Amino acid sequence: MPLPLIIGIGAAIAGVAGVGAGIHGGIKMKEASDTVKSAQRRNEQNVARLEDSNKITMQTMDNLGKYEMEIISTFERFSVAFEKIKNPPSFAEIKKDNVALSVFTPQEVKDAAVGASVLLAGLGGAALGTASGFAAAGGTTAAVMALGTASTGTAISALSGAAATNATLAALGGGSLAAGGGGIALGTAVLGGATLGVGLLIGGIIFSVAGSSVSDKADKAWNQMMENEKKINSICDYLDKLKNIAKSFHSALSKINNLYMSHLVRLEAIIEEQEKKKFFLMRLFSKKVDYNKFSDEQKKITKNTILLVGLLYEMCKVQLVEKTENDDELNKINEEAIIHQIEQSEEALSKIDSVA
Repeated sequence: MPLPLIIGIGAAIAGVAGVGAGIHGGIKMKEASDTVKSAQRRNEQNVARLEDSNKITMQTMDNLGKYEMEIISTFERFSVAFEKIKNPPSFAEIKKDNVALSVFTPQEVKDAAVGASVLLAGLGGAALGTASGFAAAGGTTAAVMALGTASTGTAISALSGAAATNATLAALGGGSLAAGGGGIALGTAVLGGATLGVGLLIGGIIFSVAGSSVSDKADKAWNQMMENEKKINSICDYLDKLKNIAKSFHSALSKINNLYMSHLVRLEAIIEEQEKKKFFLMRLFSKKVDYNKFSDEQKKITKNTILLVGLLYEMCKVQLVEKTENDDELNKINEEAIIHQIEQSEEALSKIDSVA
């Protein structure tokens, strides 16, 4: 066989081999590209799922935080009625079977009411997650904190609207929260620092296969996505649990609050009725009505109203979440304390009669 022909055949074989290698490389590039695109789509879906879960939970927590402030603010109305009673029963002596309350004073209740009113005024148009901070720290604690001093040295109660709300959140440990923020950023004040390390942004994963080691980059993108998915699943489970327990607590609060409001209306009517019984001259010298002259039923309603105020005050003190020592962990859901308060509320409902 002539040598040129042999060379020609050799070149042809080499050419075919080169084309084969190119096709193989193209297939690998296509497979890598498909892997990266799949990882990108799945990561985007995971992030969207987390954002949805976060939004729903923060809304649930916001509703609870605002509701706690609304309840506590009504204590001002109770304080006005209570201050009209002469020789009233002591808060410390009020108890009902297994319903045990910590000792607190009428002044503490009144102060909390003032603080709650300050915070409520700042919730109008507030960012998602703002009121969640109150529920997380305990509404009563937040309300009392609102009577404290901001980091600037100004009394928080002297601030207006969002300024008072943000100063209180900062004092509670939420840090400096800028008005207009929210979403996951503000949610970290409730959830903890773990959410910051998830690497949620798509830019945090290498979704480019340009250059060498195409398969390695595709594998790295997929592995990073899977690592993020585990963290996101964990946070979503946490958010779901927090949402459910917040709903249960809200429901328990609502039942006690409804009973309290009906008792408060009845107590106000009793005081008005007693005032009408006083002679004109007695009304001039004393604005108060004597508890000792109340009927047994009226005394019962008075004591039950005080008990319900105390129970609500106590329930609103509960921290829904407790900060963990490790900033890389999610905050701990205070499940034991929440369940205890729900059980106390159910005990109270079974022992205290409703009033017309």
